[in-house]
Amino acid sequence: MVVRKKNNGTRSLVTAHDVAREAGVSQSAVSRAFTPGASVASGTRAKILAAAERLGYQPNLIARSLISGRSNIVGIGVGNLRNPFFAEALELFSHALERAGYRLLLFPIDLSTTLNAEIQEVLHYRLDALILLSATLTSALAAQCRRAQVPVILFNRRSDDPEVSSVVGNNIVGARTLAAFLHAGGHARIAIMGGIAGSSTSREREHGFLSYFEEHGLPKPIEERGDFQHDPATAATRRLLTRADRPDAIFCCNDHMAIAALNVARFEFGLEPGRDISIVGFDDVPIAAWPAFSLTTFAQPVATMVDRTIDIIRELRDEPERITHSVVEGTLVVRSSARSPRIG
Repeated sequence: MVVRKKNNGTRSLVTAHDVAREAGVSQSAVSRAFTPGASVASGTRAKILAAAERLGYQPNLIARSLISGRSNIVGIGVGNLRNPFFAEALELFSHALERAGYRLLLFPIDLSTTLNAEIQEVLHYRLDALILLSATLTSALAAQCRRAQVPVILFNRRSDDPEVSSVVGNNIVGARTLAAFLHAGGHARIAIMGGIAGSSTSREREHGFLSYFEEHGLPKPIEERGDFQHDPATAATRRLLTRADRPDAIFCCNDHMAIAALNVARFEFGLEPGRDISIVGFDDVPIAAWPAFSLTTFAQPVATMVDRTIDIIRELRDEPERITHSVVEGTLVVRSSARSPRIG
């Protein structure tokens, strides 16, 4: 609603009642005209919208949410937009939520602290759902969200709390696929660069990769950690490439770290990826296909993952207590940053 002046100079609000009187319809018809998907005759809708434009009326979404119990607002928490995977996911979410009739409330997460302060702030809003892109949710915080009746969906990660929904790629299968690819390429000294310690995503990818070598009786890969970020991954790559037993292949648990590793190998050590060393990643972010990187990686279908998350939010309208754990399959994408097997 908007403010208008009365004849005596005082100010009043233009309400749905004013629009209904101007258009000669009921107030409930005005409400339906401004509700996406609600049933109202096209002629009646046109008359209401014309009256609203004349009066300068805009519906008060906050007031409507108090009546309906739904705000059509979805919160998204993200803490590492330097990672191109999350930047791409956020862009896709903004469009997908709009198409689904939702509004996006974005709030930043400080990865160096716990989520307590951020969650406390976001729970002041009436949200239909909260999506966490790059944060670990503790059981205590999950319980706090449940008390506030805000369903949480973890994107690209899981929680130890089984009552929190999640949408993830198949991390174990993807990591095992990359392990088999490097093994078939004839590499003798293989390294793995893990992400954030304790992250479900890194745990699953590390487990999948390492278990392949253990099950096949192969030497255990050298382990390093790059925290899913550029600068720690740069330092980790330097440590790997200055070892006496320098690896001839590196699996980085996401593309963000793999791109840092490619730059270090090429520009600091003079190594040609795909010939002198193989470097592979996980995610298949858009820049992975750039000729400067040409990164071999395991692709997560981020658009499919986003759509599945939107589906879960829709399902929550009818089943607020529903818990969904969705795993989306990916594919190996072979480019020139790694030596390809001669066969297979």
